[in-house]
Amino acid sequence: MSENELIKHDGSCHCSAIQFQVFAPKIVNGYKCNCTICTVKATRIHFIVPASRFQLIKGSEYITTYTFNTHQAKHTFCKICGVQAFYTPRSNPDGRAISPFCINSNTIEQVKITKFDGQNWEREILNIPKSYDN
Repeated sequence: MSENELIKHDGSCHCSAIQFQVFAPKIVNGYKCNCTICTVKATRIHFIVPASRFQLIKGSEYITTYTFNTHQAKHTFCKICGVQAFYTPRSNPDGRAISPFCINSNTIEQVKITKFDGQNWEREILNIPKSYDN
């Protein structure tokens, strides 16, 4: 299996009311963000995939969404346990940002971290590739 081959990763929120599958390599490129919401949540690391490689398996009725500022990012949380396992990022509204800590299948071998200065989002986004790297 090559490093870039897509494999299925199973994930969920803490209470497992929300379950999903995502197809991504075993080594993913993650972003460590310091924006206000990532800092408060303390889950600053996520990797992004096209929405076509994400599938919600169960729990749509347990998802609640929070937006702020530009309202482009859709921060989704479990109504029961409060965990944000994935969300729709402002940078890639046609994708999903996944918390690698919510992958249950032990299929992620490594997360390569790139720092993202979310405090200066408009400037920093110019340094991020426009295509998906996962």
